[in-house]
Amino acid sequence: MTDTRSDAPSLTERTRTVAAGAPVVAAAFLRDAAAFVLGEDAVLLISDSGEEERVLAHGGAILCAASDGAQVITGGDDGRVMATDGRGATNLIAADAEHRWIDHVAVGPSGAIAWSAGKETFVRSRKGEERSLAVASTVGGLAFAPKGLRVAIAHYNGVTLWFPNAQAAPEMLEWKGYHAGVTISPNGRFLVSAMQEPALHGWRLADGKHMRMTGYAAKVHAMDWSADGEDLATSGADHLVLWPFRGKDGPMGKGPRLLAPTNQRVCAVACHPKEAVAATGYENGMALLIRLDDGAELVAKHPGGGAVTALAWNKTGTRLAFGTEEGEAGLIVL
Repeated sequence: MTDTRSDAPSLTERTRTVAAGAPVVAAAFLRDAAAFVLGEDAVLLISDSGEEERVLAHGGAILCAASDGAQVITGGDDGRVMATDGRGATNLIAADAEHRWIDHVAVGPSGAIAWSAGKETFVRSRKGEERSLAVASTVGGLAFAPKGLRVAIAHYNGVTLWFPNAQAAPEMLEWKGYHAGVTISPNGRFLVSAMQEPALHGWRLADGKHMRMTGYAAKVHAMDWSADGEDLATSGADHLVLWPFRGKDGPMGKGPRLLAPTNQRVCAVACHPKEAVAATGYENGMALLIRLDDGAELVAKHPGGGAVTALAWNKTGTRLAFGTEEGEAGLIVL
């Protein structure tokens, strides 16, 4: 069966699609330009006027990407970390001395950049100062705290919290298993990791209290915080899973809300920057806009083009970019 949501309102008449020519790894808005990070070696830029430019950023596959709204940072199997801005200018941030793959990148609130290669994580401040830290196993994910220069590093058996500019030893949050992704709540009070198995694990940072977040059908690949920072929207099920983080206890002792049930698995999530709305992408190529208050739905993209692998809002929430594993890219004007 294929869930087309044919009976729901649609935004397809406001959609412009382009053939990206390669799987879309990530999407971002760089001021007025939409950037589609391609899995092969390039970043596809589409200006506000519709002009397209393909920027060669790497000498091989692009494995990861993150953006601060001014530039998109990418890591590749060529061992390079690159920055690309909305005008198509590229800048080499780092080249791994051992030519290792760059598995993860993250951008901090103060302009800092983090990346990982194998077991080692590097952080470069806005001033160009660089620090590195090796953890016990291959890094599974990186995230900056919303304030200050603090980095969360996911790996086997837990998450390491590191202040690169401090002399104090890193703090270890322990939980058995491989942690393959990490995010910190916008208020800095909670940390959540995506496990290798179909589950999340969380900590309240003030006291290290654990939060087990289970019930998924598949591994969680996408997590994003709502505009007010009080809900965590995730993939990994055939509905949008929304965990409550209101109050001092977060989801402790509480279950998630399950919105927009389908017969297709959610594989991409992006919350609107201002409103209580989440864009969700599915394995069959469908994308929905879901209102978090009551679960109302709007079709953003009908099925086709492969699984949705990337979703991104512009700063004002008036445009949504999407990309798929089969190389379809598109812009929706709301």
